[in-house]
Amino acid sequence: MLSWINRQRRWITGALALPMVLSVGALAATDSTAAKKDSMPAMAKDTAKADTAKKDTAAAAAAPAAVPVPDPNGGNTGDSTSIPAKVVGSPTLSEMKQALGHSIIATNIVWTLVTGFLVMFMQAGFAMVETGFCRAKNAAHTMFMNFAVYFLGMTGFFICGYALQMGNAAGIASLGGVNTLNGAFSIDIGGKAFQLFGTKGFFLMGAGYDTGAMTLFLFQMVFMDTAATIPTGAMAERWKTSNFIFFALWMSALVYPIFGNWVWGNGWLSQLGHNYGLGHGHVDFAGSSVVHMVGGVAALAGAWVLGPRIGKYTKEGKAVAIPGHHMPMALAGTFILAFGWFGFNPGSTLSGNDLRIGVVATNTMLASASGGIAAMLTMFAISKKYDPGMTANGFLAGLVAITAPCAFVNPAIAYFIGAVAGVLVVGSCLFVEHKLKVDDPVGAISVHGTNGAWGVLSLGLFADGTYGDGWNGVPGTVKGLFYGDPSQFVAEVIGVVTCFVWVFGMFYLFFKVTDAIWGIRVPAEVEIEGLDIPECGVLGYNDFPIHKS
Repeated sequence: MLSWINRQRRWITGALALPMVLSVGALAATDSTAAKKDSMPAMAKDTAKADTAKKDTAAAAAAPAAVPVPDPNGGNTGDSTSIPAKVVGSPTLSEMKQALGHSIIATNIVWTLVTGFLVMFMQAGFAMVETGFCRAKNAAHTMFMNFAVYFLGMTGFFICGYALQMGNAAGIASLGGVNTLNGAFSIDIGGKAFQLFGTKGFFLMGAGYDTGAMTLFLFQMVFMDTAATIPTGAMAERWKTSNFIFFALWMSALVYPIFGNWVWGNGWLSQLGHNYGLGHGHVDFAGSSVVHMVGGVAALAGAWVLGPRIGKYTKEGKAVAIPGHHMPMALAGTFILAFGWFGFNPGSTLSGNDLRIGVVATNTMLASASGGIAAMLTMFAISKKYDPGMTANGFLAGLVAITAPCAFVNPAIAYFIGAVAGVLVVGSCLFVEHKLKVDDPVGAISVHGTNGAWGVLSLGLFADGTYGDGWNGVPGTVKGLFYGDPSQFVAEVIGVVTCFVWVFGMFYLFFKVTDAIWGIRVPAEVEIEGLDIPECGVLGYNDFPIHKS
């Protein structure tokens, strides 16, 4: 009976629970169906997207690759994506300013480097001119000195010469400021600072390890080497190689850099205008005094102490001509020098963005033309011959003279300056040879020394006021005596006198001291035989008979 009652209870409970279970199941089924219905649009969208992506991929694969189109005039080359920017193609105003400034400095650096390379190649021109004007028995030795002075001079300039010259050259905006070169040694005279040399950039380390500073080093180094190679011609055919090596270091590490600092490194000569109202101070655009007069005066001191070649003067003191062995070589070298001068003078703007470079280059070539013509006609008037050697020296003298004023004068005056130089070089060569009794086989003293002085003096006379605003920190353009500023000529005179006193004094002392210690001249028998074998161990012309006289 009890078991029957329990069975009935379980049956009744199950019957009562069945509707609830069916209800829950129905609700679950309804939810499931609804979920499926809700998911169908999303699934359809995903499927559509996938289908579209597949179609795009297929279309891209099917489409031909874009063919690059040539741009012969460059009009379509470079766009906003060429400007460095955080968002490629969308540079900000600040990023555009940065890119523009960077491009301007980059252009100036490239210009300065390329013109420096041209000046470096002038070394070959000097080597050919000097070797051609010397005798064949000394060809290898003369050529070797012109070659070796390049790396010897570079070494001295690298060690300390550059720092002494340009160690306080900060403010060269065209090369980015070079503001790390900001150290100098100065003395105070009457309340005015007289800067004597720079103190930053030794071994190109520290302040010298800078893109602008190193660009400036290369350019200034090849200028220095031009000055250093000039005495190798005036002292050729009797100069000991060992003394020449020490000379190259003395020139590049000390003598040249000090005068260079006074003129180009914010030194005291450049500040004559700022301190004493003398024009714009001693102005020398590309080196008539800093490079050429320094080299010419050093050559005078060296040739004076060294003495003339054996056979140059008779017992009565009359000069005897000693012809060079290779005039075509000398004339070819002259052309190389003229080509290099297009780096020498226009490059001294230190800026490819200075449009004055066109005036500078044209004035340079005009002065060379008038110098060559004037020397040729002067020699014809004297000897009734068109002397190729003196014509070449007149051509070079015109280039030397225009080097300082090339940016400050008009073309007619540039031609006049060159013509005066052509006459001066002939008169100076005759004076040095016959009156001073100084033997200069190539005429270097007259070409570079005499006409280097004439170059800066001509600037003080003829600068026309069309260029140079703010030069050496003085407001206004540069004007010479004939254009209203006689004080500019005074500043140029002071520079010429200073150059002669400093350079001649330092090199006369150098050659006298070294001559007393170990001698600077080869023995007489070596000079008669020729310096090629005794000094270099090789002949310049091994397969040709060589005259010993």
